[in-house]
Amino acid sequence: MIQTKLVLKLFEAFSIERWNDLVRPFDMIEMDKSGERMVLAYIIGKYEEERGNEIDWHWLMYASLFGLLKKIALCDIKAPVQRMIKSEYPEEYKKLDEWVISQYQDFIEDKELFKQFSDYLLGNYKPKTEITLRVYRAAHKYSTMREFEMISVVNEKSRLTKIEKEINEDIQPYLDLKGLQLLITKQKPYDFLMIIEQLRFQTRWNQTPRVPKTSVLGHCFFVAIFTLLLGREQSVKFCPKREYNNYFSALFHDLPESVTRDIISPVKQATRELPAIVKKLEDEIVQRELVPLMEKFYVDEILYFTSDEFDNRICDKNYQNVREVSFEELNEKYNLDEFNPVDGKLVRCADHVAAFIEADRSIKHGITSIHLTEGKNNIKKIYPAGCLVNGFAIGDFFESF
Repeated sequence: MIQTKLVLKLFEAFSIERWNDLVRPFDMIEMDKSGERMVLAYIIGKYEEERGNEIDWHWLMYASLFGLLKKIALCDIKAPVQRMIKSEYPEEYKKLDEWVISQYQDFIEDKELFKQFSDYLLGNYKPKTEITLRVYRAAHKYSTMREFEMISVVNEKSRLTKIEKEINEDIQPYLDLKGLQLLITKQKPYDFLMIIEQLRFQTRWNQTPRVPKTSVLGHCFFVAIFTLLLGREQSVKFCPKREYNNYFSALFHDLPESVTRDIISPVKQATRELPAIVKKLEDEIVQRELVPLMEKFYVDEILYFTSDEFDNRICDKNYQNVREVSFEELNEKYNLDEFNPVDGKLVRCADHVAAFIEADRSIKHGITSIHLTEGKNNIKKIYPAGCLVNGFAIGDFFESF
């Protein structure tokens, strides 16, 4: 079973502040940056697929996990300093990576995952296609550029001139990527990103003090990473499309909240009919406000991710004929790319685990409220000891706390 200490280690990224030597108009947190980077990797990657290029999505998903683990370990060393060490002292930089690997020996029991992580840091775990690496780096550079654009409005120009020059130099090698071109020139994908970025400004559990605060976007990325890890817990190896669908369904599962805002669970369930009404309204608003901002070559996929997001389901290659299925059917009949399988119930588990940890960590830090204690207890009641959901012993996981 996934170790709680690995999950809590990942949760530390909600406490890592970015740009903390400059004036910031809002809290800029590492988990949020990682989430936006993967949204951008998805958008830029989809444009490259449309141009006929092969994207190694499996590598991208794991790179997002491994990159976050490295950032958590080295959060005290600024990125420009790390780059200087890498370019001027390559042998020392290799030793630094080896030190990072050693920090996770007690956190990652999955030997195959630990080897992948080690290979990634040492440069031995590479994507199948060069374009995949370029997409990932472009997403990283542009997410940094977006943060810079947001802080530039509250900082004196003299503080930013050198940083701006470096960012522009860093992103230049990737300007041949179609998606990046459209983002920088503020075309349709930029408008879509602007809506998604609103999830970065929305605070979860907004009715109660809490430490650390978590944004909806950061929460979504945490759920995506946890869903990826849960896929490794299964007795059946997931087909590539199932792993991909699970990860990105989790990453985009709260996308409707970018236009509806976060409606907390107790309010959603205030009446018997309200959950269905809220879901119906969310779907209508998404169709009206979000769909026009998406490209035809990925809109149906995202709608598949966000509609009935917590149901186990399959569909055809055109995202039509969506059908709810059982976990057993997913494993025995539909664990093939052609069926577009999704473990929606696994995404729901990861969503509840994230909410539970958000409440639990704040309580442990001494910042508590009736909302947090009730929220934590209500989640545990859903999953009693011994409870299994899509092969995950979630009841035992909660008991480990």
